[in-house]
Amino acid sequence: MNNRRRITGLVTSNKMTRTVVVEIKRTFRHPLYKKVIYTSKRVKAHDEIGCQIGDQVQIVESRPLSRDKRWVVETVVKREIRTKDAGIEATASADVDKATLTGVVEKPETEKEGMS
Repeated sequence: MNNRRRITGLVTSNKMTRTVVVEIKRTFRHPLYKKVIYTSKRVKAHDEIGCQIGDQVQIVESRPLSRDKRWVVETVVKREIRTKDAGIEATASADVDKATLTGVVEKPETEKEGMS
C-alpha cells in the first residue's frame, strides 16, 4: 500500500463529466475552549465508477488532474437508493402548494354539509 491520504465523504453533485463533488465532514474538539466544532470541505474528485448523488465514497489523493481536481474516487462505501416514487410525490405536493397559493382549493364534502 502507498502513503496517499484516503478520506470518506458524501457525493453532493455529479453534473460534470467524470467529476463529482465530494463533501468531507470533520468533527473535532477545540484545543483551548473544548467546544465541538463541525467543519466541512467540498473537493472535486475524478470519477470513473459512476457515482450518484448521496453515495458515500472513499477518495484518494493523486497528482493534479486539472486546475481543481487532486482526488480520485477509489471505492463506493455505501450506495444511495433512490426510487421513482419519491420524485412523483414531490411533484404532487408541489401541485397542491400551487393550488393553495392561487386559492382554488375546494372544501371537503363533509364540511359543506355541516355548514347547512
